[in-house]
Amino acid sequence: MSSMDIGIDLGTTTVIIYCKDEGAVLSEPSVVAVKRKTEEVVAVGEEAYKMLGKAPDRLEVIKPMSDGVISDYSATEVMIKFFLQKVFGGSILKPRVCLCVPSQITGVESRAVVDSAVSAGARKVYLIEEPVAAALGAGLDITHPNGTMIVDVGGGTTDIAVLSLNGIVTKHSIKVAGNKLDDMIIKHMKDFHSLLIGEQTARQIKTEVGCAYPREDDKEVLVRGRNLLTGLPQQITVGWKEIYGAIKDPIDEIVHAAQQVIERTPPELVGDVFENGMVLTGGGSLLHGLDTLLTEKTRIQARIADDPIHCVARGTSMAFDYLDKLYDGFVDTGIKMK
Repeated sequence: MSSMDIGIDLGTTTVIIYCKDEGAVLSEPSVVAVKRKTEEVVAVGEEAYKMLGKAPDRLEVIKPMSDGVISDYSATEVMIKFFLQKVFGGSILKPRVCLCVPSQITGVESRAVVDSAVSAGARKVYLIEEPVAAALGAGLDITHPNGTMIVDVGGGTTDIAVLSLNGIVTKHSIKVAGNKLDDMIIKHMKDFHSLLIGEQTARQIKTEVGCAYPREDDKEVLVRGRNLLTGLPQQITVGWKEIYGAIKDPIDEIVHAAQQVIERTPPELVGDVFENGMVLTGGGSLLHGLDTLLTEKTRIQARIADDPIHCVARGTSMAFDYLDKLYDGFVDTGIKMK
């Protein structure tokens, strides 16, 4: 590892570690599996994710991150330690670590993130707000007095901001994103088909036929689960129109949040945003038609960034170049390992 400065996108769904010189060096699910009685760690990341919905009673499969913040501190510490060890191996030097956090994270939540990273072996820890990291990772120039709008749709949160002159002018964060869409699909299948499905199946349905704007095709997907009435396995075919209706409410919340940010933005910067458009990042931005819907509802041209899934992680790794430049959105915690 040539660089000891790394950026970590500590996402609700996926942890991505990015080194500026080498790109993404790790991308694994935010999942930890432990033994219930002894709390001994059995698996982390990809191996633990394979156990979701399939683990025996003696094992507990934990998602340490919920809605973009830590819900299980010990599991988060274990997860970060495991991933840092996997990336850095037996390196004697400890890395400086920059982690992204939702734009409306509380002080207590921020401290928990920092403590976990320090306990995991970081030499020094910085925090950067997700919209700023996403903008940097998407290649946007936020140094000029020219308004730039970013919409980062992750797993647990959607973070929206207008940036200018190295700072955040207006911002909003809602706990509605990819995981909420999965939950709505699970609920829909249960309520309308009496079919119980898991998170992995819901995510597959979302990926294959989910949409935020009406599709022009008749795409369908085969769904397998357990019938709640008979208790037996069942498979049905579901089309995009059904899933479109199932996830419409959370999609509307994302659109409304974007409209709120625009309404609170100074008129001069709104003009800039209208000219420059808004940029979508995060895995949720790949939902079919989300860019089209935002364009229609806000009258601002929306486009998906190149490699949107890695934008936040890439921007987080780039943040070390902006330590003395950003007016806000970037926090030096001042914590060092002795």
